[in-house]
Parts: sequence; structure tokens; C-alpha cells
Amino acid sequence: MAAGRRSFFNLAAFAAPCLPLAAFGLPLVITLPNYYSEVLGLSGAMVGLAFLLVRVLDIIFDPIFGTVLDRTDWKWGRFKPWMALGVPLIMVATWMLFMAEKGVGLGYLWFWLVVVYAGYSICVLSHTAWAATLSKDYHQRSRIYAFWQAGNVIGMILVLTLPVVLGILKLGGEGGVKAQGLFIVLLLPLMAALAFWRVDEPRIVVSKTAAKATLGDYFRLLAKPTVVRILVVDLLMGLAPGIAGTLFFFYFMRVKAFDRTESAGLLLIYFAAAILGGFVWTRVAKRWGKAKTLIVASLFYAVVQFAVVTLPAGNFLVAIPFLILAGLPYSAAPFLLRAMLADYGDQERLESGADRTGLLYAILTGTVKIGGALAVGTMIILAGMGFSAENPAASTDLGMLGLQAFYAFAPGLLGIVAALVMIGYPLTEAKHAEILAQLGEKDAAAPPPVPEDVASLQPNVANPIVE
Repeated sequence: MAAGRRSFFNLAAFAAPCLPLAAFGLPLVITLPNYYSEVLGLSGAMVGLAFLLVRVLDIIFDPIFGTVLDRTDWKWGRFKPWMALGVPLIMVATWMLFMAEKGVGLGYLWFWLVVVYAGYSICVLSHTAWAATLSKDYHQRSRIYAFWQAGNVIGMILVLTLPVVLGILKLGGEGGVKAQGLFIVLLLPLMAALAFWRVDEPRIVVSKTAAKATLGDYFRLLAKPTVVRILVVDLLMGLAPGIAGTLFFFYFMRVKAFDRTESAGLLLIYFAAAILGGFVWTRVAKRWGKAKTLIVASLFYAVVQFAVVTLPAGNFLVAIPFLILAGLPYSAAPFLLRAMLADYGDQERLESGADRTGLLYAILTGTVKIGGALAVGTMIILAGMGFSAENPAASTDLGMLGLQAFYAFAPGLLGIVAALVMIGYPLTEAKHAEILAQLGEKDAAAPPPVPEDVASLQPNVANPIVE
């Protein structure tokens, strides 16, 4: 068995919270703004402003919380306790937001949006940082984050199928909003409890003389060449499918003449292929290394995006294999880049004596949020070109040409640029092995302090990282 290898069920339990966390995203962005303006009667402009400003605060929150994570030293762990605190924040705020009745004001919306976004950031950042501790093995980290990404994709599939289920149960409209909130409130604690119960958090050795984490460390790490490469590629490979996802229904319905049901079916096929792709790229990375695999996956993604223009209009059976090919590379960048960042965390610990896992993943979380905002911004550009999202007949020829260019060619070009950025990536498997060897010597010379009550319950906790 490979060093640090965890069982399928252990990693499935770890990825379980990704399902409700990923499923939470769509209602928060699409359902709630409409609910508060159309049903509860608040000003649409003020509701939009509230969501926009809270998202800005959310981006600012990440480096602050990343600093707090890296200054945390509790006997129960560094990341699991914070995630345990974030879960009830999301539950309470979700209940208050989704179960709101007429008569609530903007102050109510503002307050609970701040709470829910804080809880969401705490959970996501703690969870991804926790993953970095589960193994220090180069290849096993790819496998760990592949499970993490699979959980996220399954969560998105739940988002896509939930409206259909609610429609069958005749819970559309106001009842649908409340049902979505209840779904999240019930599923999140169950999935989080499963992860807390089945998955440990190995302790990491840090130098006794290492300085406490500060916001200055955030900007110092942000300037590191290896970190910059990871961030740039994460932004590019998050933005590319983000653009394609934003325009998916417009493209397949208006350009390729599929109806909404067929388009939704193709999107489900795309995400199902993305789950499979995560594990395919894990095996490829074991042979070629993470950086080379990411280059191949990015180029594969670009070729498929360029090829979408050749897809015959209205032919569902021909579209299926294309969507499978398009979905395969979807998961590669998210899990490989997070595994690569975990490897860089070892290099940072070797050089500084301090563990900066929280800050490193806070940086990466920021690129995800920026990429998401930029992807939605394509709608503004298309509107300026004459594309009408509301009325197909009102779209100009230039607007329709822009839709095709943004869906088929812009993501493909971003994939090519991402591949170019990753060429010559320095932290290879061999380099990482050298870092681990040096860390092993340092860790053996200075094992971490272990409280007696913890040591008596977990005999293997004295090991710097559970293998």
C-alpha cells in the first residue's frame, strides 16, 4: 500500500460535506435574489447591491481567516474545529434567509447574508486546508483532492436535479425556496458529522521559533513564483468553464437548437463525465506527474471547446459523446492545483519553519471567487454586443456571433494559456521527495508537543503526519 494511502470509504466520508456546500451555491446566487425582490417585495436594485457588497466583503474575509487558521493551535486540531463552528453558522443563516416572510427589510437580508457567507468561507477554507494534512505523499494528495472535487461535482448535480424533484412534488415558487433551504439545513450537518467521525486530522510539526502568521505573510506568499503559477492557472481554468457554464443554456438552445430539457440532460452528462475524469486524471498524474498532466488536460479541454462549433444542431445522440469528452477535463485543474499547493506548503514549511496551509488556501479561494465574478461579467459584454438574454428575437447578428465566440473559443484559448503557464513548473515529484526527506530530519529532531489526554486517545498523533 502506498505511503499515506487512505481507503475509498475514508475519502468518501471526507468529501461528503462538499455535496451540501456545492449545492448551496446555486440557490444563493440565483434563487434568493429573485425571492427577496419578486416575492418579499424588496427593491431589486438594493437586493442586487446587497449581494454584490457582501461578496466583496467575502473576498476580503479570506486572508483574514487564513491568518486565523494558521495561528490556531487547539488540541482537537487546527481545521476540523473551525469547520465544526462554520456548519451551525450556515445552518442558522440558511434557515433565516430561506424561511423569511414578507415584512423583512434590507437590514435583515444584509445581516444574514454576512453570516452565511462567513460560515461558507470558514467551512470551505477549513475543509480544503484539512485535506492537505491527510497525506504528505505526492500522488496520494492528487487522489485526496480528486475525491474532494468529485463531491463538489455531485453537489452540482444535486443542484441541477433538485428543481425537477421539487416540480414533481409541486413545490415550485415560494415553497421551492423553502424546500431548498430545508434540504441544505438537513444535509449539511449529516455530511459534516460523517467527515468528523470517520476522518482524523494529522498534526503537523512547526518550529517553536516560527513567527505567528500575519496578513503580511499573505502578500509574501502571493509573490512566490510557484504560488503565482498555481494561482494564474487556477484563475484561467476556473474562468474557462465558468464562462462556458454561464453561457451553456444560451448556446445549446439558441445556437444548437436543443430545448431546455435536452440541454439540461446534456449538462448532467457533462458533470457525470467530470466525476469519472477526476479519477482518470489521478491515474495519469501518477505516471506523468501533476504539472504535465495538467498541461495535457488543459490542451484536451481547449481542443474539445474549439470542436463544439462542429456539433450538428439538434442531434442529441451525437451531442452525448461530445459532452462526455468536454466533461472529462473539467475536474483536472481544481484537484491537481490544490494538491500542488499542498506540496508547496511542505516547501514553505521547510524554508520558514512555519505551516501556512490556511493562508495558501485562502489565496486560492480568492481566485475561485474572482474567476466566478469575471465569468458572469461576460453577460455584460455580450449585452453590449447586442445579445438579449430575455428575448431571443431581439439579439443582433453581432450578439449571436459573440455568444458563439465566448462559448467555444474564449474558454479554449484560456486553456492553451494555462498549459503554457504550467510549462517548466519547478516542484516536481523528485523535488518534493527531497523536501520531504529534509522535513523528515527536522521533524524527527523536534516532534510536536502532544497533550496527554489526546495522546492517550490517539496513540499515533505523535507522528508528525499520519502515513
